Amino acid sequence: MTLFSVEGKTVVVTGGSRGIGRMIAAGFVAAGATVYISARKTAEVDKAAAELGCTAVPADLSTPEGVGALAEAVEGPVHVLVNNAGATWGAPLEEYPGHAFDKLWGINVKGVFHLTQRLLPRLRAAATPDDPARVINIGSVDGIRVPALESYAYSATKAGVHMLTRHLARQLAPEHITVNAIAPGPFESKMMAFALDDPATRELVAGGVPLGRIGRPDDMAGAAIFLSSRAGAYLTGTVIPVDGGITA
Repeated sequence: MTLFSVEGKTVVVTGGSRGIGRMIAAGFVAAGATVYISARKTAEVDKAAAELGCTAVPADLSTPEGVGALAEAVEGPVHVLVNNAGATWGAPLEEYPGHAFDKLWGINVKGVFHLTQRLLPRLRAAATPDDPARVINIGSVDGIRVPALESYAYSATKAGVHMLTRHLARQLAPEHITVNAIAPGPFESKMMAFALDDPATRELVAGGVPLGRIGRPDDMAGAAIFLSSRAGAYLTGTVIPVDGGITA
């Protein structure tokens, strides 16, 4: 079954030490890819890489220095770039701080743009007409519909990620680089821990999902591997909700 194979590809996953990034990285490692993961905290990314069997690159992608450090650490052509690193911020409307927008814009949107820009030569080196290089941006269902929580900057930046995905897809298609986004619903992550660690709240969250459960690691890894394999070679500019039916 080569239709869904990613064996031998070089994959970069940002924010790969935990949560959705780790789920995706683990899936690619198990599928035979060479994987680099990045995160800000050196101890955490080193530990995750040792457990997964991949390469750790500590980097703060909200800064030019961090983007440069990751780009320099990766060797050879890059077949798949997964822009997953991100942050959230919740507060009531009257108390929502202006600097939250600056922080989240820097990480969630500018970080995606600048790393993709910096790795373009590596992506071009991997791209062919039959097997394009792939960029996968991790957006959110909160960038598609208004969430119940007061996370103004998060939702706005994730909507921005979706539109940036479409812009890049159109620009890079002639160079045989596809750009797609995955919009996750509720998954086990640090961002969702405030809700999912409490059994009553967890049940409430799961009850709001038409399929009746929280997302699993295979759900996220499967979507990313599909987009990176021969099966996903003809998709670009899409935003795929992996949300158990929430946005339906």
